[in-house]
Amino acid sequence: MKARSKELLERALAAMVSAIEIYNKPNFAYRTESFAILAVNAWELLLKAKWLHDHKNTLSSLYVHHGPSGRRIKKTNAGNAMTHGLTYLANRLAELKSLDENVRRNLAALTELRDSSVHLYDQSPQFAERVQEIGAAAVKNFHSAAFDWFRQSLSKFNFYLMPLAFVRPHTQLRAVVLAPEEKRFDKFITDLESLDTDPDSRYSVTVNVELRFVKSVSKDAISVKLTNDPSAPAVRLTDEQLRARYPLEYSQLVKRCKERYADFKVDDKFHGLRKALKADPQFTHVRYLDPANPFSSKKLFHAIGLLDKFDAHYRRKP
Repeated sequence: MKARSKELLERALAAMVSAIEIYNKPNFAYRTESFAILAVNAWELLLKAKWLHDHKNTLSSLYVHHGPSGRRIKKTNAGNAMTHGLTYLANRLAELKSLDENVRRNLAALTELRDSSVHLYDQSPQFAERVQEIGAAAVKNFHSAAFDWFRQSLSKFNFYLMPLAFVRPHTQLRAVVLAPEEKRFDKFITDLESLDTDPDSRYSVTVNVELRFVKSVSKDAISVKLTNDPSAPAVRLTDEQLRARYPLEYSQLVKRCKERYADFKVDDKFHGLRKALKADPQFTHVRYLDPANPFSSKKLFHAIGLLDKFDAHYRRKP
């Protein structure tokens, strides 16, 4: 028999996948409302799975109590025990340092979006793009939390929201006039965003999704990926491009690991993991003082993706 937390995790995943599938449909008039409802449901189930996991799968730990002594269980209209909702759980888990503060703010925005979008508010194109920034962050955060809490990899799913510029024709507007409700909603989100100061954070309040279509410079253009295949065509990257692809020097990698993991040490384990990925160009770039001489002095630079590999070997900080 599955643990209750495992069952809720699976239901949360199903709800989020459904939210993404609906949002990404090319012609769906109720896109925003349906996504918001399902995404909020997915996050509430995920938070309940986390809460139960931390409370030995005791279902009563989710019950809402009331009365003078606080011992009476509040009931629904059907007579069932009422359980705590998303906002309560998000606030409590944030207080316990089990939930990143950016996630709590994003969920506050997502909940407000759910509550607002189901009303009869007209949604301008600018408002729809603002909504997508909230939704993209909610999906990104969900992916990260599922892995951090349950080591649940969601790589088999296309876990992203298709950019609005792709799912609908982009139109140039001379002026965009927001309805009063949209203005208040936008200010609410802007206030939450102002507290999100780290662009490299694993969790975000909003995420800007940009899609651009450009004309190919050649009809024979080929796709490029990093490979060790000696027969593959050579592609030269500038120093600026390489530093953007591999931004972490050794000291910066160590600093990131200390900030990211509770059990990290600069020891043989760390050096062994780093050495094992040294030959993989996806994660490590070796820069020689004299590129023509492989025996000259060298320096290693690492990609941010190296940290994702380390996640399987160290315990993430709450």
